[in-house]
Amino acid sequence: MPAFLIVLREEPVVDAAALAEYQRQTREIKSGIKLKPLVVYGATEALEGDKPDGVIVLEFATVEDAKTWYNNPDYQAALPHRLKAAKHRAFIVEGRP
Repeated sequence: MPAFLIVLREEPVVDAAALAEYQRQTREIKSGIKLKPLVVYGATEALEGDKPDGVIVLEFATVEDAKTWYNNPDYQAALPHRLKAAKHRAFIVEGRP
């Protein structure tokens, strides 16, 4: 069953250099896990509640793949840069078969 890792940037970026370093490091991750970027900071229109400053949606084959990718030591090394750059929320949603 597919799974989606969703990251919401809740506020504008406060440290552009940290975000650039996060992006550089994540592009270099060689986890062996296949992922498909579906949304990467596209235009966002709020219908209910506050509009996030940015949205990323990554598709994985399974929830386990999404967790494995997120917990990969290379990703975990990059993560502090994203957290320094702006306030975010991240979660995994199981899709439909």
